[in-house]
Amino acid sequence: MAFQQAEIEDLIESCEGKIVITTHHKPDADALGSSLGLRNLLIKLNKNAIVITPTDFPKFLDWMPNRNEVLIYEGNEAVCTTIVNEAQIVFCLDFNDLARINELGAVVEASNAIKVMVDHHQEPKDFAKFQFHTIETSSTCELIYHWIKASPYSNEMDADIASCLYAGIMTDTGGFRHGNTSSKTFHAAADLLELGANNVKINQEILDQHSLRRFRLIGYSLNEKLSLIHNKKVAVLSLTAEELQRFNVQTGDTEGLVNYGLSIAGVEMSALIIDRTIRVKMSFRSKNKFPCNIFAKENFSGGGHYNAAGGQSELSLTETLAKFERAIENYTEWLE
Repeated sequence: MAFQQAEIEDLIESCEGKIVITTHHKPDADALGSSLGLRNLLIKLNKNAIVITPTDFPKFLDWMPNRNEVLIYEGNEAVCTTIVNEAQIVFCLDFNDLARINELGAVVEASNAIKVMVDHHQEPKDFAKFQFHTIETSSTCELIYHWIKASPYSNEMDADIASCLYAGIMTDTGGFRHGNTSSKTFHAAADLLELGANNVKINQEILDQHSLRRFRLIGYSLNEKLSLIHNKKVAVLSLTAEELQRFNVQTGDTEGLVNYGLSIAGVEMSALIIDRTIRVKMSFRSKNKFPCNIFAKENFSGGGHYNAAGGQSELSLTETLAKFERAIENYTEWLE
C-alpha cells in the first residue's frame, strides 16, 4: 500500500502502546540517524518509542542524541523479541527486505504490529502495510525530514532531531558529492542547520574520530591489497579473515574503504571483498554509468543503488575473487 500522510499521522496519534523503530544490520549514519531522528520526534509527542538495531554500529555514531537508548538485538534477543511482540507499530527504516535485519526479521514478520517501511533503495519487498518509498531521494533521513516538515509535527523539530537527520543526509550523499544530491537535498540540509544541527561538529565526529587501528588497516589495504584489473578500469581490494583479526577490525573500521579505489583516476568501478568467515561480504561503488545494483543482483545475491550496492558469496574468498573477475568481463560495455 502506498504511503499516505494522513493515515500514518492517524496511526501515530491513535497509538497508545509501544512503537518500535528498527533498521538494517551494521547501521550507518543514515540508518541510525533516521531511526533516532524519528524516535526523538515520537518521544516529544509523548509516544513510547524504542529503537532496536539488529547489530552494533560504529563508535563514530555514539555522539547521536539519545544513542544510549538504543537496544541491540544481538545479545538481548529475549528482551527485544518481547518488545517487538508487544508493539502496535514497527517502523522499518533504510531497508526494504526483512532479510536485511538478520534474525530480527523473523521476529518483526511474526509480530501483529502494523509495519511501516520508509526507504530509498530499489525493489522493495511487500512486507509492510504502509510504504514511504522512493529511489529519487538521497537518503532515508531526507525522507523522514520531508515527512516531518509536511506533517502537523513540523514545529517539534529541534536541534537533536536535526542533527540526526543531517548526519544521514551528509554521509549518504558522500558530503553532497554523489548524484543523489538534489536541490531539495541542499534545502533540507540548510533548514536542518537553521534548526540547530552543527555541521562542523557532525563532520568531525563522523570523519575525524577514527582509531589508529583503522588507519593502519587502511594503509595496509591500499599498499598491499589494492589491485587494478580490466585495463585499470576496476579497482579490487580484498581482506582475509586472518587480516581482519590481525588488525583487530571493529564495526565501522572498513566503512568507506571501497571509495579509495574509486578515487583513482580512470577507475570506473571499485569493489571491496571481505571474508567475514560465515560468508564473503562485498561492497561495490561506481562512477557514471556502471550499474552496481544490477551487477550485485545478477552475480552476488545483492542489490542497492545504481552507483552503490552490496552482495555476498558462499564461496571462499579466493573463489569469490575469481568469480568477480569473470563476472566483470560481462559488463565491459559500461566500462568503456
